[in-house]
Amino acid sequence: MNINVLARNVLVNAEGIIESTFLGGAYFVEMSSFVYKDWVFTEQGLHHDLLKRGVAVEDPTSPQCLHLLIEDYPYAVDGLDIWVAIKLWVEEYVNFYYKSDAAIVQDSELQAFWKEVVEVGHGDLKNATWWFKMQNRVELIEACAILIWIASALHAAVNFGQYPYGGYILNRPTKSRRLMPEKGSAEYDEVSKNFQKAYLKTITPKNDALTDLTILEVLSRHASDEQYLGQRNEGELWTSDSLPLESFKRFGRKLAEIEQKLIGRNNDESLRNRYGPVKMPYTLLYPSSEEGLTCRGIPNSISI
Repeated sequence: MNINVLARNVLVNAEGIIESTFLGGAYFVEMSSFVYKDWVFTEQGLHHDLLKRGVAVEDPTSPQCLHLLIEDYPYAVDGLDIWVAIKLWVEEYVNFYYKSDAAIVQDSELQAFWKEVVEVGHGDLKNATWWFKMQNRVELIEACAILIWIASALHAAVNFGQYPYGGYILNRPTKSRRLMPEKGSAEYDEVSKNFQKAYLKTITPKNDALTDLTILEVLSRHASDEQYLGQRNEGELWTSDSLPLESFKRFGRKLAEIEQKLIGRNNDESLRNRYGPVKMPYTLLYPSSEEGLTCRGIPNSISI
């Protein structure tokens, strides 16, 4: 909640950092709001996301129930391993505390929480027919898995690579201050004579670049006391029930196994997309990390 408030007050507010230093300017947040109108909660899990984007088809014979149309697609391949692990852990947890669908319906606190998510958290979409009705364990398991996926692995995949990729502003400028020059114009002659100087006059100016790089570094950095997915300090456990605790330990061990599998994929020279032309391995979905700018690590909880 704290980091969300900070973001809304400084980062994505009117005339804030994003509006001031990115090409969209005053229209940037407005464009995001427009796209949000087509947002569907039930499609935010990785499984549905890949199907919706047309990069996978359903395959009941696969452990993930999907067949990737691009087999060497690091985000999808690694992400599906993480998604399946999250889903299994949530299933074990929910089925321990809710022995029947009736128990879901009768849980007044759960029903109040879900009502607030739909009607307050997404008031402008509260009448959409795709919302889970929260009447059975299947819906609760899927909803929890989606929330955990968004707040952990999805955010890690889109966030912690920002500085390694965009920290060199020439690689990913946030602005274009001039239109493409037309042949015969003074700007076109300038490009012909000194394209580097012309390029620097076109992209993000120095002060905006410094602001952007500062923000990218802060957002991409892991704290020294970061806890990662599948980890929890002994004094911060949320239950004393032995079966859920053992399930959580299995979840942590599974994530450690997945990390070793991901390292093995990055050592497979036949998987060319894992490095690309810049020879930078895809490590964003490695579950663990050290402090600092590591381009890896899935924190236990992130802003939603």
